[in-house]
Amino acid sequence: MTEYSTIAFYQEALYAGKVSCEITVQHYLQRIEQFRHLNAFIEVYANEALERARELDRKIQAGEQLGALGGVVIGIKDVLCYKDHKVSAASHILEGFTSLYSATAIERLLAADAIIIGNLNCDEFAMGSTNENSTYGKVLNALDTTRVPGGSSGGSAVAVQADLCQVSLGSDTGGSVRQPADFCGIVGLKPTYGRISRHGLIAYASSFDQIGIFGKNVADVGAVLQVIAGPDEYDSTASQKEVPNYLTNLSHNKPRKYAYLYDALHHDGLDAEMKAGFESLFEKLSDEGNTVTGVPFEYLDYIVPAYYVLTTAEASSNLSRYDGVKFGHRTALENLELNDFYKKSRSEGFGKEVKKRILLGTFVLSAGYYDAYYSKAQQVRRLVVEKLQAILSEYDAILLPTVPTTAFKIGEKMDDPIAMYLADIYTVLANLTGVPAISVPLHRHSNGMPYGVQIITKKFDEEQLLQIANNVLQMQPVSIG
Repeated sequence: MTEYSTIAFYQEALYAGKVSCEITVQHYLQRIEQFRHLNAFIEVYANEALERARELDRKIQAGEQLGALGGVVIGIKDVLCYKDHKVSAASHILEGFTSLYSATAIERLLAADAIIIGNLNCDEFAMGSTNENSTYGKVLNALDTTRVPGGSSGGSAVAVQADLCQVSLGSDTGGSVRQPADFCGIVGLKPTYGRISRHGLIAYASSFDQIGIFGKNVADVGAVLQVIAGPDEYDSTASQKEVPNYLTNLSHNKPRKYAYLYDALHHDGLDAEMKAGFESLFEKLSDEGNTVTGVPFEYLDYIVPAYYVLTTAEASSNLSRYDGVKFGHRTALENLELNDFYKKSRSEGFGKEVKKRILLGTFVLSAGYYDAYYSKAQQVRRLVVEKLQAILSEYDAILLPTVPTTAFKIGEKMDDPIAMYLADIYTVLANLTGVPAISVPLHRHSNGMPYGVQIITKKFDEEQLLQIANNVLQMQPVSIG
């Protein structure tokens, strides 16, 4: 199959008869088999995808116009429910569970005539930054298989990076789309909280979770967002705001006011070579007539602690339903008292990282510690929201690193959870505040790995966010994936 740079070019070829949906699916199935060692997919829907492709080909041959994502091959993270398909959040506790319904985002993909080719590996219950916390084993970075792909949506990122599908869906609670996108050298979008319905997304931390999108270019990401965004009667947190046409003015460029967080760029943990790359970008933007100004952000070092207090508290509550009775793994031991039964089932079913976060969350919510930890973290969240709103009231967008380093070696940070959590220092800001953020590839590091820049705009301003991202990507031509 000839490679097509965007969904639009691919669909143009479909209608011109230069390629078919079936040939496209066969192409991706072959690549999935070829790169099985990357462990990106948990399950491949080969027969189902081929049958759907043939059905769409028949429609095209009959002169019918397909939906907005007609023939587009998509992978979905194993936290999204798809009716009559297994979903496990990469956890032993949900192993073998078949979903009874489809997430709203999945229903909208199918209604737009997309082809879902399989579900993708991830950190268990989306808890992790490396994709090393999966019951199905770790995912490998296609650019260097000794390095992590990022997490928790590592399988979704690698699937796009290695051309195993055209676009993919992930979830982003604290950077789980943007960070693996950065590590893999592709585009990763976390929309505004509420822009995409969370109905059918297995919850980690409900006030932070958001479905995100991976692609090799901004246009493809915008095309998918256009389809899956919007109100949903099944999710009261889904926004009622009208969804604009993200592709109409995608190439629109005008002089803008950018802020970069001075404390982020001059943080001790940021790689020096990456810092120089960001400074080079700021100079290019200034040369194009934009204003780029450093602004203080004194709360940077408080963001990660506040994030982990709040998300572990929410995780403790959300994961309490997995008890081995209603659903989930049930211990084989018999004649246990009820509490012992719960303990044994949950201890066997959950992995180490998930158990750690449940314990932390239960602790910060416990009597005597609630005010000291949870309430304080909520106060920090409010201060961060107010500070970010103040910055975005004066500037069109904020620019900052996506991560402090390039993809690190597998196992490098597994014995140091503090170092692992601090790797999220730049991404959790958007989740704490609910604003949209995107990571786009910027440069190749001297170690051969890619790194990107993160862009943040006001809530529900994805239209401008995508325009800026598209412009930055065109300014900084790098080899994607």
